[in-house]
Amino acid sequence: MRLPVSASALTILAALLASVPLTSAIAADAGTPVTLDQAMAQPDWIGNPVENAWWSWDGKQVLYKQKRAGSPLRDVYQTGATSGLNKARRVEDAEFAKLDGWLVVYNRDRTRSAFVRNGDLFERDLKSGELVQISRASGVAIAAVQYSADGRSVQFRVGDDWASWDRASRLVSPLALPRAAKDPAVQDPDALRDMQLRLIATLKRQKTDRDATRAREEEERRVDPTRAPAPIYLGDKLAIVNTHLSPDGRWLLVVTGPKDADKGRVGKMPRYVTESGYEETSDERTRVGRKDPRPHGLKLIDLQTREVKDLSFDVLPGVKDDPLASLRAERKLDPLKGNRPVKIGFDGETVVWSTNGANAAVMLRSVDNKDRWIATVDLPHAALKPVHRLTDQAWVNFDNSEFGWLPDDTTLWYLSEETGYSHLYTLDGAGRTRALTQGKWEAQDVAWSRDGDTAWLLCNRKDPGTYEVCVVNAKDGATREVSKLDGGVEDFRLSPDQRKLLVHYSGPYLPPQIATLPSNGGEAVRLTDTRTADFKARDWIQPQFVTVPSTHGAEPIWAKLYRPAQLEPGKQYPVVMFVHGAGYLQNVSHRYTPYFREQMFHNLLVQKGYVVLDMDYRASKGYGAKWRSAIYRQMGHPELDDYLDGVNWMVANQQGDANNVGIYGGSYGGFMTFMALLRAPEVFKSGAALRPVTDWTTYNHEYTANILNTPELDPEAYKVSSPIEYAQNLKGHLLIAHGMVDDNVFFQDSVRMAQRLIELKKDHWELAPYPMERHSFVQPESWYDEYRRIYQLFERTLKQAPAGQ
Repeated sequence: MRLPVSASALTILAALLASVPLTSAIAADAGTPVTLDQAMAQPDWIGNPVENAWWSWDGKQVLYKQKRAGSPLRDVYQTGATSGLNKARRVEDAEFAKLDGWLVVYNRDRTRSAFVRNGDLFERDLKSGELVQISRASGVAIAAVQYSADGRSVQFRVGDDWASWDRASRLVSPLALPRAAKDPAVQDPDALRDMQLRLIATLKRQKTDRDATRAREEEERRVDPTRAPAPIYLGDKLAIVNTHLSPDGRWLLVVTGPKDADKGRVGKMPRYVTESGYEETSDERTRVGRKDPRPHGLKLIDLQTREVKDLSFDVLPGVKDDPLASLRAERKLDPLKGNRPVKIGFDGETVVWSTNGANAAVMLRSVDNKDRWIATVDLPHAALKPVHRLTDQAWVNFDNSEFGWLPDDTTLWYLSEETGYSHLYTLDGAGRTRALTQGKWEAQDVAWSRDGDTAWLLCNRKDPGTYEVCVVNAKDGATREVSKLDGGVEDFRLSPDQRKLLVHYSGPYLPPQIATLPSNGGEAVRLTDTRTADFKARDWIQPQFVTVPSTHGAEPIWAKLYRPAQLEPGKQYPVVMFVHGAGYLQNVSHRYTPYFREQMFHNLLVQKGYVVLDMDYRASKGYGAKWRSAIYRQMGHPELDDYLDGVNWMVANQQGDANNVGIYGGSYGGFMTFMALLRAPEVFKSGAALRPVTDWTTYNHEYTANILNTPELDPEAYKVSSPIEYAQNLKGHLLIAHGMVDDNVFFQDSVRMAQRLIELKKDHWELAPYPMERHSFVQPESWYDEYRRIYQLFERTLKQAPAGQ
């Protein structure tokens, strides 16, 4: 559709509303175009994906959860491991008591398994199938389930405490009771009390009797195996963050933090549409740099002697060096004194014990996230022994941080980006390191065979967006794909006997499904296809996976192209550029996109005469460390260069109209929409910034400080990276859309930008607030309203002929 330049606004709007397929009640066939209303509807009409999937205890059945259509409730389904497509049956409520949980741990020889279901602990005998319930309690959170070194008991954590269930006696017994409190038996020095005891004989005698009684009680507890151990007091100046018990029950590693540390000033979130009818507020997160993350300490407790020792971080290589020293000097800030603050690990495993309890490994990182260390623990001497250091001038990746012990109890394995890509390494007891995988691809999600000779992992060896399961020979590093699921593998799980794989996989228009296949490779048995007939009947536009040459010295930029099957000769097509969110996310893959609504919207745009490009710009996941960290101290700059390359490629190769280019995206994509409109206004004619960051000083610490350091230390990085600093450059047409109860990117970001645009007297922009939506929209009415505005923006601005035509 091309409208004359002289058409009135009302005429244009009427034409728009007449041309866009907003709603449709007609049953779909292959030629039925998607409507905007359908694309933004509750996704139940697509067919709900397979969620958690797990093996039955004998490996003969597969169970999974799936959301009910029209309901938030989930059902459990069961199907044979080789039954074929869509043979599953819904598990009845009366059968739940016989089911295993989806997260299972095995003993050393995989003859028994333990799991938590509905907060209670169970053990299964994998030879007989006998199921034993270990606990039944309400409000008790059982975590960190593991088997004891001798395999006779199941150990678990409740809060900070550890307990054990003995199979022979069926008794649950406490093993370790650490307390962040003063020992009531220990008194601080007090001159007045000492004088009283010296002068008053009765007081002295009473104290002596109390001490003798306490000493006798402690002695009886030590020699009587039927007694629970006494608490171990660590002092009242700290807080316990986490505890980790050795499987032999001898040692406890305790991660500590400062007690009652100031969290910094929090924000207030107003809510205007409430059940009460009154406006309400809630406290939200702090902003970046308002308070540094709390550093950790690490204590080792000998549970036999009850001796507590601090593990020093002084031995960590580079811990005393400040990679930000030059920035501190420029800002005339005090230099760091002593060690850089250290935290124990990321969000996953932070301490791992060998199965026999003889060895422990700890992952540590500097609070500035420039360094990650793995250290083993010299248990007799209470000392850390660093065995690996990963350092990055930008930031160390929180992802790809898996590590553990092989079944020989002496060989450590871990993932590292030391070559620039995440790969698998082993370190044996003699200190020899071996790289088991290598190349310009990423290894992740590692699982080991019971003998330690084989590793399975996710790999993208063919190209960055093609994911399969790979098997790695631990002796020679030989690596090969064992799955052939069109590059859409999401995750996998070994069967109890490790002979089969249960694989989650998906495709561009296929929500996550499950299949099984032999663990050494072979034909996959696809078990589910949960798509509706309506969704499958439509002739969706398949994305073309393309590479855009970079003019900035980078690797080619992978992208998904949506366009008509045949381009009309001589025609120029308006261009829409889509920007995925999060920054560190991969959207150009053969998996089902988290932006499935947007993908359907791209179908609609192509039907209406546009060409669309969706790029994995620098900062995206799956392309190695250099690609990820290219945005360090300059967010929005390398990414914009990539999008400018994308626009030029669309013009040169896809008949794109250089005079009619739009851009849109949410969250990080909203931020990038601003950067495009404000830093390249001559290229981008219009854009929709959804839930956007407009000023990085208002975002959270954990994400932002990695990339831009802190506002106090590196204000220039924040200035060059924040769209609000470029608001004066707005020339094109802008839509800002934001949920008002967004607790991730605060609505305040959009409000502040709106005020800035008002003060600059800018035209051709609008702000659409959504009073009941958070960061990720939920209600279909909100989705529809938002994308109707986006569609109308592009129709209004990208389909007008240049003046004089």
